[in-house]
Amino acid sequence: MKTRILVLGLGNDLLADDAVGILAARELKERLEGKADVVETAEHGVVLLDHFIGYDKAIVVDAIKTGKNSPGTVLEIDPGKLMATAHPSPHYTGLPELFVLARQFEVEFPKEVRIVAMEVEDLYTLGGEITPAVRDSIPELVGKVEEIVLEWVPR
Repeated sequence: MKTRILVLGLGNDLLADDAVGILAARELKERLEGKADVVETAEHGVVLLDHFIGYDKAIVVDAIKTGKNSPGTVLEIDPGKLMATAHPSPHYTGLPELFVLARQFEVEFPKEVRIVAMEVEDLYTLGGEITPAVRDSIPELVGKVEEIVLEWVPR
């Protein structure tokens, strides 16, 4: 039986560097055709749960701003180390809350989820262009996601 793989690119292409997950997903669609379903979305919160249902494995691609790394740094984040939001709501639900909801509702959620993120500089400029450091690092981000998918695809 074929392993069903989801690559979920998150972000908003109207908000400068927040577009990085979507831009990476657009590049990955053709490269991963037949190996993974690549979806881009600006959605967030509980509605993301629908995207994961029915997949065996998933990769979330997104922007992150910690201030601990240079913009353009590609990071793999362990979902198990993410902190739940202090006051979750249906409008702001992070991945930890989605994992809990999936278990509670007994939905067919991926057994393995990996997060590949890029440290960004500007998440808030409406209509702003992606910053040079982030733009120049998109090939590295795309390459990291492709590498993980190819590890998962049975030979």
